[in-house]
Amino acid sequence: MQPTLTVSYFSDVLCIWAYAAQIKLDELRRQFGDQIQIEYRFLHLFGDVEARIEAGWGDKGGAGGYSRHLQQMAARFDHIDIHPEIWTRNAPPTSASCHLFLKAIQLLEKHGELSAAPEQRFGGKSVFEEAVWRCRLGFFRDLQDIADREIQEAIATEMALPLAGIRQHIDSGAAHAALCADFDAKDRQLVEGSPTLVLNEGRQKLYGDVGYRVIEASINELLMDPSDRASWC
Repeated sequence: MQPTLTVSYFSDVLCIWAYAAQIKLDELRRQFGDQIQIEYRFLHLFGDVEARIEAGWGDKGGAGGYSRHLQQMAARFDHIDIHPEIWTRNAPPTSASCHLFLKAIQLLEKHGELSAAPEQRFGGKSVFEEAVWRCRLGFFRDLQDIADREIQEAIATEMALPLAGIRQHIDSGAAHAALCADFDAKDRQLVEGSPTLVLNEGRQKLYGDVGYRVIEASINELLMDPSDRASWC
Protein backbone atom coordinates (compact mmCIF):
# COMPACT_ATOMS: atom_id res chain seq x y z
CA MET A 1 0.00 0.00 0.00
CA GLN A 2 1.31 3.42 -0.90
CA PRO A 3 1.91 5.84 1.98
CA THR A 4 -0.64 8.48 2.83
CA LEU A 5 0.25 11.99 1.74
CA THR A 6 -0.94 14.81 3.98
CA VAL A 7 -2.40 17.80 2.17
CA SER A 8 -3.06 20.84 4.36
CA TYR A 9 -5.96 22.95 3.13
CA PHE A 10 -6.22 26.52 4.45
CA SER A 11 -9.39 28.48 3.78
CA ASP A 12 -11.89 30.97 5.14
CA VAL A 13 -15.51 29.82 5.15
CA LEU A 14 -16.58 33.21 3.68
CA CYS A 15 -14.08 33.06 0.79
CA ILE A 16 -15.77 32.78 -2.61
CA TRP A 17 -12.74 31.04 -4.11
CA ALA A 18 -12.84 28.34 -1.42
CA TYR A 19 -16.56 27.90 -2.09
CA ALA A 20 -15.84 27.41 -5.80
CA ALA A 21 -12.90 25.10 -5.04
CA GLN A 22 -15.00 22.52 -3.19
CA ILE A 23 -15.48 20.62 -6.44
CA LYS A 24 -11.69 20.14 -6.60
CA LEU A 25 -11.55 18.70 -3.08
CA ASP A 26 -14.38 16.33 -3.96
CA GLU A 27 -12.44 15.15 -7.01
CA LEU A 28 -9.23 14.72 -5.00
CA ARG A 29 -11.07 12.40 -2.62
CA ARG A 30 -12.56 10.41 -5.51
CA GLN A 31 -9.29 10.10 -7.39
CA PHE A 32 -6.79 9.49 -4.60
CA GLY A 33 -8.87 7.95 -1.82
CA ASP A 34 -6.71 6.68 1.05
CA GLN A 35 -3.52 7.82 -0.68
CA ILE A 36 -4.04 11.33 0.67
CA GLN A 37 -5.27 12.82 3.91
CA ILE A 38 -6.68 16.34 3.75
CA GLU A 39 -5.91 18.35 6.87
CA TYR A 40 -8.41 21.20 7.13
CA ARG A 41 -7.25 24.48 8.63
CA PHE A 42 -8.86 27.92 8.78
CA LEU A 43 -7.46 31.43 8.48
CA HIS A 44 -8.97 34.81 9.29
CA LEU A 45 -9.33 36.45 5.88
CA PHE A 46 -12.78 37.65 6.91
CA GLY A 47 -12.10 37.93 10.62
CA ASP A 48 -13.34 41.53 10.47
CA VAL A 49 -15.72 41.68 7.52
CA GLU A 50 -16.48 45.40 7.73
CA ALA A 51 -12.80 46.37 7.75
CA ARG A 52 -11.95 43.99 4.91
CA ILE A 53 -14.70 45.23 2.61
CA GLU A 54 -13.89 48.85 3.43
CA ALA A 55 -10.19 48.29 2.69
CA GLY A 56 -10.80 46.51 -0.61
CA TRP A 57 -14.05 48.06 -1.83
CA GLY A 58 -14.57 51.31 0.09
CA ASP A 59 -13.87 53.38 -3.02
CA LYS A 60 -15.54 50.92 -5.41
CA GLY A 61 -19.10 50.83 -4.14
CA GLY A 62 -18.53 49.15 -0.80
CA ALA A 63 -20.52 46.00 -0.08
CA GLY A 64 -22.69 46.61 -3.15
CA GLY A 65 -19.66 46.80 -5.40
CA TYR A 66 -18.19 43.68 -3.85
CA SER A 67 -21.50 41.87 -4.30
CA ARG A 68 -21.64 42.73 -7.99
CA HIS A 69 -18.04 41.62 -8.42
CA LEU A 70 -18.74 38.22 -6.82
CA GLN A 71 -21.82 37.64 -8.94
CA GLN A 72 -19.92 38.46 -12.13
CA MET A 73 -17.12 36.14 -11.08
CA ALA A 74 -19.48 33.35 -10.06
CA ALA A 75 -21.11 33.47 -13.50
CA ARG A 76 -17.93 31.79 -14.78
CA PHE A 77 -18.78 28.65 -12.79
CA ASP A 78 -21.82 26.47 -13.35
CA HIS A 79 -21.34 24.43 -10.17
CA ILE A 80 -21.97 27.14 -7.54
CA ASP A 81 -24.97 29.28 -6.65
CA ILE A 82 -24.70 32.85 -5.35
CA HIS A 83 -27.60 34.69 -3.73
CA PRO A 84 -28.34 37.96 -5.58
CA GLU A 85 -28.15 39.93 -2.32
CA ILE A 86 -24.85 38.45 -1.16
CA TRP A 87 -22.95 40.81 1.18
CA THR A 88 -25.67 43.49 0.91
CA ARG A 89 -28.11 41.91 3.37
CA ASN A 90 -27.73 39.64 6.39
CA ALA A 91 -23.94 39.64 6.09
CA PRO A 92 -21.95 37.93 8.87
CA PRO A 93 -19.65 40.35 10.77
CA THR A 94 -16.93 37.69 10.99
CA SER A 95 -15.97 34.21 9.89
CA ALA A 96 -14.33 33.51 13.27
CA SER A 97 -17.40 32.24 15.12
CA CYS A 98 -18.22 29.82 12.30
CA HIS A 99 -14.63 28.60 12.31
CA LEU A 100 -14.91 27.96 16.07
CA PHE A 101 -18.09 25.95 15.48
CA LEU A 102 -16.35 23.90 12.80
CA LYS A 103 -13.21 23.37 14.90
CA ALA A 104 -15.44 22.00 17.66
CA ILE A 105 -16.87 19.46 15.20
CA GLN A 106 -13.35 18.65 14.03
CA LEU A 107 -12.34 18.00 17.66
CA LEU A 108 -15.24 15.59 18.07
CA GLU A 109 -13.92 13.78 15.01
CA LYS A 110 -10.35 13.81 16.37
CA HIS A 111 -11.50 12.31 19.68
CA GLY A 112 -13.45 9.55 17.95
CA GLU A 113 -16.88 10.89 18.90
CA LEU A 114 -17.73 11.41 15.23
CA SER A 115 -16.69 9.26 12.30
CA ALA A 116 -14.00 10.65 10.00
CA ALA A 117 -14.89 8.20 7.25
CA PRO A 118 -16.50 9.23 3.94
CA GLU A 119 -20.29 9.04 4.17
CA GLN A 120 -22.38 7.95 1.22
CA ARG A 121 -25.26 10.13 2.45
CA PHE A 122 -22.97 13.17 2.14
CA GLY A 123 -21.70 12.32 -1.34
CA GLY A 124 -18.42 10.91 -0.04
CA LYS A 125 -17.71 13.75 2.38
CA SER A 126 -17.00 13.09 6.04
CA VAL A 127 -19.31 14.57 8.69
CA PHE A 128 -16.87 17.44 9.27
CA GLU A 129 -16.47 18.12 5.54
CA GLU A 130 -20.24 18.17 5.12
CA ALA A 131 -20.57 20.66 7.99
CA VAL A 132 -18.05 22.98 6.31
CA TRP A 133 -19.90 22.69 3.03
CA ARG A 134 -23.28 23.41 4.62
CA CYS A 135 -21.87 26.54 6.23
CA ARG A 136 -20.60 27.75 2.86
CA LEU A 137 -23.92 26.95 1.19
CA GLY A 138 -25.78 28.62 4.04
CA PHE A 139 -23.98 31.87 3.35
CA PHE A 140 -23.37 32.00 -0.39
CA ARG A 141 -26.55 30.30 -1.59
CA ASP A 142 -29.08 30.85 1.19
CA LEU A 143 -27.92 34.23 2.57
CA GLN A 144 -27.74 33.03 6.16
CA ASP A 145 -25.71 34.85 8.79
CA ILE A 146 -23.49 31.89 9.60
CA ALA A 147 -21.75 33.86 12.35
CA ASP A 148 -24.94 33.43 14.38
CA ARG A 149 -24.77 30.54 16.87
CA GLU A 150 -28.45 29.72 16.23
CA ILE A 151 -27.77 29.24 12.51
CA GLN A 152 -24.74 27.07 13.27
CA GLU A 153 -26.67 24.91 15.70
CA ALA A 154 -29.51 24.55 13.22
CA ILE A 155 -26.98 23.08 10.77
CA ALA A 156 -25.73 20.73 13.50
CA THR A 157 -29.28 19.67 14.34
CA GLU A 158 -30.08 18.97 10.67
CA MET A 159 -27.02 16.72 10.58
CA ALA A 160 -27.89 15.05 13.91
CA LEU A 161 -24.61 16.21 15.49
CA PRO A 162 -24.16 16.26 19.28
CA LEU A 163 -24.85 19.87 20.29
CA ALA A 164 -23.66 19.28 23.85
CA GLY A 165 -20.25 18.13 22.61
CA ILE A 166 -19.93 21.08 20.23
CA ARG A 167 -20.84 23.56 22.95
CA GLN A 168 -18.44 21.95 25.41
CA HIS A 169 -15.47 22.31 23.04
CA ILE A 170 -16.35 25.96 22.40
CA ASP A 171 -17.10 26.87 26.02
CA SER A 172 -14.00 25.11 27.37
CA GLY A 173 -11.71 27.01 25.02
CA ALA A 174 -10.57 23.86 23.20
CA ALA A 175 -11.99 25.05 19.88
CA HIS A 176 -10.30 28.43 20.37
CA ALA A 177 -6.97 26.67 20.94
CA ALA A 178 -7.43 24.56 17.81
CA LEU A 179 -8.23 27.66 15.77
CA CYS A 180 -5.16 29.46 17.14
CA ALA A 181 -3.10 26.42 16.10
CA ASP A 182 -4.39 26.93 12.56
CA PHE A 183 -3.34 30.58 12.65
CA ASP A 184 0.11 29.59 13.91
CA ALA A 185 0.45 27.02 11.12
CA LYS A 186 -0.60 29.63 8.58
CA ASP A 187 2.16 31.99 9.75
CA ARG A 188 4.75 29.24 10.07
CA GLN A 189 4.12 27.95 6.55
CA LEU A 190 3.82 31.46 5.07
CA VAL A 191 0.34 30.87 3.68
CA GLU A 192 -0.78 33.98 1.78
CA GLY A 193 -4.52 33.55 1.58
CA SER A 194 -7.60 31.44 0.89
CA PRO A 195 -7.70 28.81 -0.41
CA THR A 196 -4.20 27.37 -0.20
CA LEU A 197 -3.07 23.76 -0.50
CA VAL A 198 0.20 23.01 1.28
CA LEU A 199 2.13 19.93 0.19
CA ASN A 200 5.43 18.22 0.88
CA GLU A 201 5.79 19.44 4.48
CA GLY A 202 5.37 23.05 3.45
CA ARG A 203 7.73 23.00 0.49
CA GLN A 204 4.94 23.43 -2.07
CA LYS A 205 2.00 25.83 -1.86
CA LEU A 206 -0.83 26.14 -4.37
CA TYR A 207 -2.66 29.38 -3.68
CA GLY A 208 -5.87 30.71 -5.18
CA ASP A 209 -7.76 29.53 -8.24
CA VAL A 210 -5.31 26.79 -9.21
CA GLY A 211 -6.47 24.38 -11.91
CA TYR A 212 -7.27 20.83 -10.87
CA ARG A 213 -4.74 19.30 -13.24
CA VAL A 214 -1.96 21.30 -11.56
CA ILE A 215 -3.04 20.02 -8.15
CA GLU A 216 -3.34 16.47 -9.50
CA ALA A 217 0.13 16.57 -11.08
CA SER A 218 1.71 17.88 -7.87
CA ILE A 219 0.16 15.12 -5.78
CA ASN A 220 1.02 12.41 -8.29
CA GLU A 221 4.65 13.54 -8.29
CA LEU A 222 4.85 13.34 -4.50
CA LEU A 223 3.16 9.95 -4.39
CA MET A 224 5.54 8.51 -7.01
CA ASP A 225 8.78 9.83 -5.50
CA PRO A 226 10.19 8.34 -2.28
CA SER A 227 10.41 10.93 0.49
CA ASP A 228 14.20 10.70 0.65
CA ARG A 229 14.70 11.54 -3.03
CA ALA A 230 14.57 15.09 -4.33
CA SER A 231 12.57 15.73 -7.47
CA TRP A 232 14.70 16.95 -10.36
CA CYS A 233 11.80 18.97 -11.75
